[in-house]
Amino acid sequence: MGQVQGGSFAVVGAADQAAKVYVAQPDASTAQAAAEQAAALALADFGHGTEQAQVAISCSPDDCQAPGTAVTTTVSLSIPLPFIPFGDGLRLSATEVEASATQLVGRFR
Repeated sequence: MGQVQGGSFAVVGAADQAAKVYVAQPDASTAQAAAEQAAALALADFGHGTEQAQVAISCSPDDCQAPGTAVTTTVSLSIPLPFIPFGDGLRLSATEVEASATQLVGRFR
């Protein structure tokens, strides 16, 4: 249960930080890279690697850099089963947790 709770905290923090970092960047490619890096750091704080996680970013309206755009980041994390003696070839997971966060692109950056 502790693994699942820790994973839940990790994805909430990762999604929140990724959204905040994304809207502060000057262009889309920099924003994507910064958001992925922020999510990776937040997940690492809880002992989870990026190979078990996925970061998805969506914008409404579609122009992610326009002022007033709502940027939503969603982070999904597969929680591995603890104490399973198999190697990396067989990845069994207990569950998957997911969290989303939304930030607005400001008029002034």
